[in-house]
Amino acid sequence: QTTCGFLIGLKIKFRFIEQLATTSRLMEKTCSKISENIPKKSYLSFFKTSRDEYDRKYSSFSDALKIKMRGMAKDMFYFGYDNYMKYAFPEDELNPIDCEGRGPDVLNPSNININDVLGNYSLTLIDTLDTLLVLGNVSEFHRAVRLVIDTVSFDKDSTVQVFEANIRILGSLISAHILLTDPRHPFGDVGLEGYDDELLRLAHDLAVRLLPAFENTSTGIPYPRVNLKSGVPPDSINETCTAGAGSLLVEFGILSRLIGDSTFEWVARRAVRALWSLRSNETGLLGNVVNIQTGQWVGKQSGLGAGMDSFYEYLLKSYILFGEKEDYRMFIAAYKSIQSHLRRGREACNEGEGDPPLYVNVNMFNGQIMNTWIDSLQAFFPGLQVLIGDVENAICLHAFYYAIWRRFGALPERYNWQLQAPDVHFYPLRPELVESTYLLYQATKNPFYLHVGMHILQSIEKDTKVKCGYATLHHVVDKSKEDRMESFFLSETCKYLYLLFDEDNPLHKSGSRYIFTTEGHIVPIDLRFREKTWEEQAPWKEASKDPPANISNCERIPEERRFALPLKSAYMRQIDHMVGLS
Repeated sequence: QTTCGFLIGLKIKFRFIEQLATTSRLMEKTCSKISENIPKKSYLSFFKTSRDEYDRKYSSFSDALKIKMRGMAKDMFYFGYDNYMKYAFPEDELNPIDCEGRGPDVLNPSNININDVLGNYSLTLIDTLDTLLVLGNVSEFHRAVRLVIDTVSFDKDSTVQVFEANIRILGSLISAHILLTDPRHPFGDVGLEGYDDELLRLAHDLAVRLLPAFENTSTGIPYPRVNLKSGVPPDSINETCTAGAGSLLVEFGILSRLIGDSTFEWVARRAVRALWSLRSNETGLLGNVVNIQTGQWVGKQSGLGAGMDSFYEYLLKSYILFGEKEDYRMFIAAYKSIQSHLRRGREACNEGEGDPPLYVNVNMFNGQIMNTWIDSLQAFFPGLQVLIGDVENAICLHAFYYAIWRRFGALPERYNWQLQAPDVHFYPLRPELVESTYLLYQATKNPFYLHVGMHILQSIEKDTKVKCGYATLHHVVDKSKEDRMESFFLSETCKYLYLLFDEDNPLHKSGSRYIFTTEGHIVPIDLRFREKTWEEQAPWKEASKDPPANISNCERIPEERRFALPLKSAYMRQIDHMVGLS
């Protein structure tokens, strides 16, 4: 889930690790004679105590408590969903405080915070389809599918962001179609009598309406917005964010392979290749905002959050789905550049001296820190690290974001790690931390992550529940609210919370392999999407060296660590100290 707004960072140079090291060297030189006979203490000894409150708190989680939390997550979903259907449908979103529906802001077309997402096409209903199956409600899933078929049309005078329409609408329609028509996949035979591929046809219709974004652009990178009736608006800007332009390949690629038309995958892949060709020769990094006509970087910030996040995510997920070696090579190269230039702190997550690992925002050309904030969207990255097998780094970064949650009861949209305070205070019920928590639990089965999920669930219930749903937090400190419940709250946040506590869910028991799209939609890993005949005729194919059969060093956490803390207590206290908890 990516927001492509306000991406120009503050150019603050701050290198706390180097300053720490310099201070340490000066003290060592000045005090060397005095300290000759005094045993040296580890830097981390400051955080070591005889207390074991972390172990006591996090080392177990009862089955009864799992059942209780699963029920709480289910109730949370239905409170939002039922009120959307009662007060808002067929509009796009629910205003949960006033109990009203919300559609595009037709009086203010420049209000892209609303209009990029809301297209007057029952967004929340469509975005929620596969969540109903996750919760086991086949009858409501069928009813929702019929409502979409009977009431939704994309022949609307709505100007929407290509990225948002792709991940929220196109992705959900494709996912629901696959789950309806293929009984081999996780939920079994949930076919709807009389279903005749209507969702797939709707997806195709929407994708055709998005195609004008790829026309008349000299780089192949698409315009950020299209009007669903008339194409690219005459006053459209020539700038787009990397994630917005480069995160279309999963949905467009699956659509192409389902309908046998390579056009959609071809334009999405061309955009990814164009962006990749613009990376820095020095660092291998990309910026966050690019001019689609000139190929010049307008935003030179390279990070893991807004404007960049799902670009990396879809390089890996496209390879997992389609087996295209080019995607694998790009992801591995990108990950190496991230580790080399964005990662700060000690080398190992769970061993050694130094500050906790942290991924910062840097200049794409020289790797210098550009500002001292990170944003909440970056909390997705531990989940991606789980998929590539870098579980140890995932554990450390996740712990940092959870410490921020523990301090504020939510994730502020931007957090300044130098000032230990939010830079942007709102929390729109985002799912990224929950997603990473779920994936880390699947990888480790460590009860620590069940406690994290319980804390998140209880915080949302306590601080955001209002008369008709769950509201965006305007300010994470004073807990003031905004009257908006974004569709991803039901599509992702509630889904991941429910799955975290539902060990017996068909997704966990079916033996099927699947991934989640960046909007949390379920996509089976299917040999149909890797058919040799398709590979031979695909226009982008090129001779290349096969990647290794095992694309990572992924191993589950050893059994002896399964019920110990995933991160040593001393390191957890260190992170707590870093965010102002102690």
